[in-house]
Order: sequence, then structure tokens, then C-alpha cells
Amino acid sequence: MPHAGSTLPVPAPVGAVPRPRGEAAPSGRIALVSASVGAGHDGAAAELARRLTADGYTVDRHDLLDLLPARLGRAVQEGYHRMLVRAPWAYQRIYAGTERAGGGGPAAQALLRSAEDRVLRALAPGTGAVVSTYPGASRVLGELRLSGRLTVPVLTYLTDFSVHPLWVAGGVDVHLAAHDVPAAQARGVGARDVRVCGPVADPRFRPCGREERDRARARFGLPPHSPLALLVAGSWGVGPVRKVALEVRDCGAAVPIVVCGRNEALAERLRADGIEHAYGWVDDMPGLMHASDVLVQNAGGLTSLEAFAAGLPVASYRCIPGHGLTNAAALDEAGVAVWIRDRGDLKAALHDLIDGPLGPRQRETGLALFAGSPAEGPAAEIGRVHRSGLPQPSPRPSPRPAVRRRPASRRLTTTVAVGCAVWACAVATGIATTYDGPGLARAISHGLDLDDHAPQHGPRPEGDHE
Repeated sequence: MPHAGSTLPVPAPVGAVPRPRGEAAPSGRIALVSASVGAGHDGAAAELARRLTADGYTVDRHDLLDLLPARLGRAVQEGYHRMLVRAPWAYQRIYAGTERAGGGGPAAQALLRSAEDRVLRALAPGTGAVVSTYPGASRVLGELRLSGRLTVPVLTYLTDFSVHPLWVAGGVDVHLAAHDVPAAQARGVGARDVRVCGPVADPRFRPCGREERDRARARFGLPPHSPLALLVAGSWGVGPVRKVALEVRDCGAAVPIVVCGRNEALAERLRADGIEHAYGWVDDMPGLMHASDVLVQNAGGLTSLEAFAAGLPVASYRCIPGHGLTNAAALDEAGVAVWIRDRGDLKAALHDLIDGPLGPRQRETGLALFAGSPAEGPAAEIGRVHRSGLPQPSPRPSPRPAVRRRPASRRLTTTVAVGCAVWACAVATGIATTYDGPGLARAISHGLDLDDHAPQHGPRPEGDHE
């Protein structure tokens, strides 16, 4: 990914629809602000950048984590990763707690506030619109818009099918949703202008015929005639991936093909378990999807959208806490992915998706999500907002009082302290809302267990968790 603030010289993509003769290409500059937390937020930003560049815009991309002071962004990234791997029960409590509270706490707000000046300085002169693909970035941009320091439209592209309140920030002018389900959720937590314009996916993700499927299987060395279930767990390879792979294999419905992302250790353990087709990072995910008959996922992120674009039926199973569970519910409500809640239903559901009537229905529903012409879709909507502009939102009734600026050394010290407090408060909140007394001691000891088979704590929303 280009470094923060770089301008992307993206060439015209293969398969781009040519512009009609005599129609001038749009001109202008659009900034995209994402965050390298996993790969989904950056993946959405990359595809939006590709489409906007093809439409004639100059596109700048920024990583919010790089714009946090004192390199706190990397600490936030690493802390989030460790929590998902080592203490998913705590992440579930934090996610649910902030959902009930309607957003993050004071420490998180202070950390995001510390990025406002840096974000504003990163925007190039002549920027006509700013698009966020990450909740924290939406919060920062919304604050800048409300205060009047940012005078161009701000849009949020909702990368998930479920909308946590952190996604919706005051001051954001337009929220772009992939479907009516996330659009309704966004309005329910206070979003004003919500527009349903479908998802985005790399054009390499498209339906294929039997001959192309056979070539893809041969290229990866996969069984030519067996039903294949592609198992994904995000770029970090988190969740009960080994358990799912073994359950899919043992139920006999399909041969598991597992993509572990950057978790090479997980791929090695799977191969030791007898899962023959276990991969780390895969560059040719379109080809692997073309080779497969069904996708089994646990987070509901970008890979699910890519599967919809490829005409691959999707099942959610043994989802990770927090957004994994809420995305599974939203995808199921939208009718684009079946949510398998119990191990006893796994075999029948996979058979129905691979050979039964459910598979074709889901293929049709998933493909229908995407815009049918270049004049539709999120990139086209961003272009329209850029060209038309939007009025400045009304400022808060009682803005923050002006304060004297402290010396740089004191500001740095305060920022570092706030960053540490964000993580400490997050973990403490997750623990404190779940346990007390002796239970707290047991939770801490189990939560720090580094064994892959450490027990999952707290309520178990899905059936048959061992």
C-alpha cells in the first residue's frame, strides 16, 4: 500500500468501461482515509481509489494509524490484534458495551482528537471531498467538519453489513451503504443522509464457467471433481479456524481449502493436522474462489463481498466476537449469506449451498448487490458529491472552549499517556463488565493463556462451542 499521503498513479484498469466520445473526464482531488486494521478497510479504499482514478480524479490515500502522534497507531493495531487472538471474550464485551453506549469513551475520543491537526495537514490543497472507510477516521473527519476547519464534504463508506454506532459520526455528510439492512442500521444510530449504492470489489472477482473453474483447480493442485469449501479468516487468520477446518472435513460435505492470511504458523499446524490444502497469504484469491464451490467465513468483511461478486455462495460459521457475529446476523437478514449457528447443521447447509437450491438463490442475491453501470455505485456517488458540494453542517450548540496550547513536550507526553490509557481502559472495561471477585482472577489467568485451546469465556452466541 502506498505510504500515507501519497498520490496514487493508478492506470486505467482492465475491463474499465470506456467513456463516451465527447464526454469530458471529471477533474478534481479526493482523499481517502482508511486504517491498516486487518485488510478490509484498506481493501475497500484501494478499490474506491482505483475506480475514482479511472473516472479522472486525483486520489490521495491516508492511513489514520500513521497520522496518530508518537506512533500510537501501531500500538493500537497490535493491541487490537492481540485481543482478537488472546482474549476474544474481552473484545466481545467491549464491542457490546460501546454499542450500548452509542460510541467510544473519553480516552478513545481524546486519542482521535489528537489526530485532527495531522489529518487536516495531510489533506492536499484543492481536495474537494474526503472519504472514510474506517470508523475512527469518520470520527476525526466529522469533528473537523463540525468545527468548520474542514469545509469540503465528508463521506463514510460502510465496509460492514452491520453498523456499530462508532461508524456514525456527527458532521459526516453522507453515509454509503451496500444494502438496505446496513442503511437502516445507520439511520437507527443517527446517520442523516444514507445512500444505498452497493459494495465495491476488484473486477477480477467475477463469475466463471466450468472450464475456468477446472483451470483454477489445476493451477492450485486441487481435487478436480470433489466439492471444495474455501475457509477464510481475514488477513490475520483469527478465530477457531482449525476447529472449523476439521469439522468441514469430518462432516464429509466438502474438502476444506483454508486461507490463513499472514498467520503462517496456523497454516503449518493445519497441514500437520492433515488439512492438505492450507495456505498463508494468497495473491490470487479470485482464482481460488473460481476453484471453490462455497465460502465459509467468520468475520463478514471484504472477502464476503468479493465472494458475492464472484458468484460464490457464502456461509457464516463459528464467527469471531463483535463485528463477526453482528455481520453474520446482518448478512443472514439480507439473504446473501446463510448463518450456520450449530455444528449439527453444517453438513446439510453446505450440501444445500453446493448442490441444492440455496446456492443458486444466494448467487443471484449476492450478484444483485453490485451496481449495473459506471453511473451507479459508491465511486459514482462520491463523484456526484464532489461535483455538487454540500453545505457546511450546523456547528454544535456548545463547542469546546478554547484552551491555551501547551508546550510540544507536554502535548507529546499527554498524547502518549492517552494512547496507553485507551488500551488499558478497553481491556479493563471488558473484564470489569464481565467478572467480579474470584471470577476476575480466573478470567485474567485464562485470558493470558497462550495455548491455542484456551477456553472461550462469556456467553456463547453460537451453538456447539466446545
